Amino acid sequence: MSKSILFLSPTIISGDPSIQPYEADVLIKDGIISQISPPGNIQVTDTTRTIESKGWVLSPGFIDLHAHSDLYLLTHPEHEAKISQGCTTEVIGQDGISYSPINNPKQLTAIREQIAGWNGNPSPEDYPNLGLFEWRSVKEYLDCLERNKTATNVAYLVPQGNLRLLACGPWDQVATPEEIKSQEDELRKAMKEGAVGMSSGLTYTPGMYASTSELGSLCRVLAKEFPGAYYAPHHRSYGFKAIESYAEMLGLGRMTGCPIHLTHATLNFTENKGKAPLLISMIDSARSAGVDVTLDTYPYLPGCTTLSALLPSWASSGGPTETLKRLQDEISREKIRRAVEETGCDGGHGIPTNWDEIQIGSTNHPSIKHYSGRRVSEVAKSVNQPPIQVFFDVLIKDRLATSCLMHIGNEENVREIMCHHTHCSGSDAILHGKGTHPRAYGTFPRFLGHYSRELGLIPLNEMISHLTSRPAKRIGIYPHRGLIAEGSAADLVLFDPKTIKDKATFDEPKQRADGIRFVLVNGQIAMDEGVLNGDRGGKVLRRRDDGVVC
Repeated sequence: MSKSILFLSPTIISGDPSIQPYEADVLIKDGIISQISPPGNIQVTDTTRTIESKGWVLSPGFIDLHAHSDLYLLTHPEHEAKISQGCTTEVIGQDGISYSPINNPKQLTAIREQIAGWNGNPSPEDYPNLGLFEWRSVKEYLDCLERNKTATNVAYLVPQGNLRLLACGPWDQVATPEEIKSQEDELRKAMKEGAVGMSSGLTYTPGMYASTSELGSLCRVLAKEFPGAYYAPHHRSYGFKAIESYAEMLGLGRMTGCPIHLTHATLNFTENKGKAPLLISMIDSARSAGVDVTLDTYPYLPGCTTLSALLPSWASSGGPTETLKRLQDEISREKIRRAVEETGCDGGHGIPTNWDEIQIGSTNHPSIKHYSGRRVSEVAKSVNQPPIQVFFDVLIKDRLATSCLMHIGNEENVREIMCHHTHCSGSDAILHGKGTHPRAYGTFPRFLGHYSRELGLIPLNEMISHLTSRPAKRIGIYPHRGLIAEGSAADLVLFDPKTIKDKATFDEPKQRADGIRFVLVNGQIAMDEGVLNGDRGGKVLRRRDDGVVC
């Protein structure tokens, strides 16, 4: 018989902001919250582990609506970054490109190279018996996760870029009616295999080549055939014409009836300073017209992506091999330079790149390892070369597998959007490499410690709902998850509201947060008195034919 767990007298913040925090004993049995009673009313047996919790907050486990743990769940099964900050459920398959569905090894190789800056590109030989990259379909990928057991619960979005790659190849071309139908069929198949919705990365190839009408065809499939599923777009620009890009996505919701979840909903660059009220009015107008719109953000100013994402889309057409050829051709390099530095291009969100704002993230080639964590402009000065030359050299030597941080955020926009009544948590955390973003380890504690406690922006009881019940409702797993109630799954975090704080910095991004004592996933203790024990209690959450996600 497995041991039951009894939390004695914690302050319960349930995830439902209409319920005020209260003190009670909470009994966990067989992965479920079995009983919630006034202190002292639950009988203790020899098989019960008791945890003195007075003065600590017990909340639902935090939910990451925008995660990039697609490979790390397999290759780093302890999942330190997420478990150590109280995250118990993640949604992967983000930004329109991931490892399934695919039709052949060549496509998978191209995807692995394209997003190596996000997830690395591990060799299956280094991880025997995992079945790494042996899948093709969404079902086979989810089966692989399930077979190997995951630290967190995991849900999957069908990447729209994959759908386009399968139907149209990696080229910048208009999809034919037959190719659109092929994408619709692939989407139906993936949804029936358990995905909970669809993502896009409309500044990444090949998904960015899709027209609004092409995206609309896919959204109609979701709206008409898969109630409760949603579309999570990384839209076409977060810089120049960001407002117009948001309008396109909200228009898709109006046109198709598909729920729209605006992922990492930021307004970056100087051009968008102070425009958050305009975006919020657009969202509220769409919601008033009956569109189901929600959003998530991360609580930081800099963004994080692959360095190659700054290239104009035409330079990335055809996939990584064609891109690398262009980077070594003098005529193409000059065209790229003008697009990146002078006119602005779609990869740079329509704004000329300021190399003072671009920080090199994780690198792989030995000759440029020491560039990690440094601004491109600073590296260029140290080697006495133009910044664009450093940019090209890094991309070529790392074969496009370099990540970067973009210091382009506006604090007032971050705060304004965070206060919206549909706001949810999403880390957008790249876990791979040394020079990653501090949000990989600090997102949820930063919401609670910095923005709630220190700034007083959102009261703790309400902020917890941003991290738990709201995202659970978006995925379709509420109230079984995202809520402390009898009969709900025991995904739980015990933390100190006075000391919880992110410690990860841009110089030292892989530092665990303070103030988190216990983390439970489906009743299994993954963090015990602040120590990760490697226990993996996560479940793969699949959408069933009846629309239930479990």
